[in-house]
Amino acid sequence: MFPVEYHAGLAEKWDAFLGETPAGTFLHSRKFLAYHGNRFTDRSVVLLDAGERILAVFPAAEDGERPGLIVSHPGSTYGGMIWRQGTGGEVLVDALTEIVRYYSACGYQELRYKAVPYIYRQAPCDDDLYALFRLGADRYRCDLSACIDLERRGRVSGQRKRGARKAATHHVRISTAVELVPEFWAVLEQNLRTVHGRSPVHSVDEIQLLYSYFRENIRFVMAQHEGRVIAGVVLFIIGSTVHAQYIASSEQGRSLGALDYLFEHCIQEYSAGGARYFDFGTCNEGEGKILNSGLYNFKQGFGAGGVVHEFYSIDFKRMSL
Repeated sequence: MFPVEYHAGLAEKWDAFLGETPAGTFLHSRKFLAYHGNRFTDRSVVLLDAGERILAVFPAAEDGERPGLIVSHPGSTYGGMIWRQGTGGEVLVDALTEIVRYYSACGYQELRYKAVPYIYRQAPCDDDLYALFRLGADRYRCDLSACIDLERRGRVSGQRKRGARKAATHHVRISTAVELVPEFWAVLEQNLRTVHGRSPVHSVDEIQLLYSYFRENIRFVMAQHEGRVIAGVVLFIIGSTVHAQYIASSEQGRSLGALDYLFEHCIQEYSAGGARYFDFGTCNEGEGKILNSGLYNFKQGFGAGGVVHEFYSIDFKRMSL
């Protein structure tokens, strides 16, 4: 097997290959990664077998602040090596070794690997985690997400139930109308500015552009009261998992229990539609070392449990390449 540098001519083959893998998602697609434009210096790799068929792809980019660092992938929640169905074990150890050798030969000193959590894998395939162990990788970060197993949902707290009932009593309505997204984005921007002092990663124009690319994978669900958007969520549909990418509520929405009502609506809808997991997202700050317990408890109150997002580092100087 041998790695080759990704180029635009491989985009179609790359995206077609994702359908042959147990862990590839639309976040690994070239269309999603290219959407970031010049925000990152792409350093992705395609690994070919002896017959020059794609064995694995490795979405990656150079870290903007540390030129000697490769990250898979800085523009995505997770990255990692995505390999052909039926491949694993020692082959994955060799594959990751070849990728590390490639980046080392390019002058890089470290690789950071954001593993795909098991709820986004379509079949058991933790072979890359084993390969990381074999190569002496260090786990430098671990984030905690709250996720519902829709086949065995945990107990819903009384507070979440009361909030949903209050919203229903006050005639809060659910809408998926895309034309309401700019109004929801104003709520989101205000929410993030007030609570966290920051802005959304995506502007309203950017999220609408992403939606135009991935209409099957992105959905907007909003709560309205008296014709005004008071809360909402952006959902990423990834295989059998539904992920809440953005969550926001106005002050009025919080007082009316709008998110309780909205999430219960979504959970019931996707459970009935055959989804397996409903993931609320991570609740961490400070490279995983600080847990926002209030946020985690809110999400856990819907019957969720913990799922970790693992981050690994390979220091090339410690390896015999």
